[in-house]
Amino acid sequence: MDYRLEQDDLGTHIHWALNGVTARMIDWFWSNMEKGFILWHPEQHEPMSWPIPPRHGNLLGAVHNAPQTWDDGRRQDLFIRFEPLRDVPDAIRDVIDHTHVIVVAGLGLDEASLHTQDPMGYRVHQWQPSDRGVVGKSTAVGRRKAETHEDGKIWAAHAATEIGNWAHFLPDIHRLYEVVTDTRRNPFTDLTVEGTGRAARYRHMPG
Repeated sequence: MDYRLEQDDLGTHIHWALNGVTARMIDWFWSNMEKGFILWHPEQHEPMSWPIPPRHGNLLGAVHNAPQTWDDGRRQDLFIRFEPLRDVPDAIRDVIDHTHVIVVAGLGLDEASLHTQDPMGYRVHQWQPSDRGVVGKSTAVGRRKAETHEDGKIWAAHAATEIGNWAHFLPDIHRLYEVVTDTRRNPFTDLTVEGTGRAARYRHMPG
């Protein structure tokens, strides 16, 4: 995977490119993370669960528990929610400039945080088709839990491995699950947006 790290006053950004992966595959992945979560980062991920599962056609509001250990040695039970764009702070929405987007909020480290409206921070993942696959950008922003540039680099190392591993497993696992037509077991949400920045809106769902 080709990628470039950038840091500014908002947070940490990874600009990346993948060959052989389509935008639709990445859209599909977010509603089906449990099918490939270990493959996404074999060294640092544990099996994940959905305290609030995704709904076919509308991923927003779903929450996953993603236990993992980063390069700093800290094991975390991360409860992470998929956010409607309208609920995301304007300064974070300003980074949206690709045609597929998901914004997630890090709620906390236990089930008590499940419905919090004061996230520890946000991650913005965005991507769009390229001649050979997809190009994208992933952004980490601290909120309630401040993130230093060093924290951002630790996250970037983890996230870059995840993104790079999509090229190794996502085309195959997406193809295999095409046989599963029951959307309760194989949901899909189209994460295409129209517009950029604060004007970005999902094309196929509210929020």
